[in-house]
Parts: sequence; structure tokens; C-alpha cells
Amino acid sequence: MAGDPIDILLYDGKWMEFTAPRIDTRHNHGTGCTYSAAITASLALGHDLRTAIGNAKRYVTEAIRSNPGLGAGSGPVNHHAPVGD
Repeated sequence: MAGDPIDILLYDGKWMEFTAPRIDTRHNHGTGCTYSAAITASLALGHDLRTAIGNAKRYVTEAIRSNPGLGAGSGPVNHHAPVGD
């Protein structure tokens, strides 16, 4: 794929974009589930939706970047990646 990944949110009547650099790796299994769980966890901590998505986007990006390189196919992301606030 070409270009950086962009997630789009319509929140409070405004369009918002959450961007990150594309990381060239095959170890990205579980990114969607990890992203949604990270958003939910951030919401549970009391953050608003925009902040929760930003936190989750940074976490998943770092989880992909620091993947452990397991398996011969599409390996998992690093669920022990540092979590920002």
C-alpha cells in the first residue's frame, strides 16, 4: 500500500484526521482489535473520544513499529508497547 494510514472521525460536527507513518512490516496481525481495545481503555480512563482515538493511534503505531517479529507469516504487534497518555 502507498501513503500513510489516515483514520477519520466525525465528532461534534467536525471532521478530524488521525495520521501516522506507514510502517513497512508484515507483522501487523491484530491491529484492528488492538486499536478498538485501546480506544475503549482510554475512554474508560475518562478521556473524550478524540483524545482516546489519538492515544490509541499512537499506541498501535508503536505496537506495529516495535513488533516482536514472531512467526513466518503475518505476526502479531507488540502488545507491550509503551502507552502514552
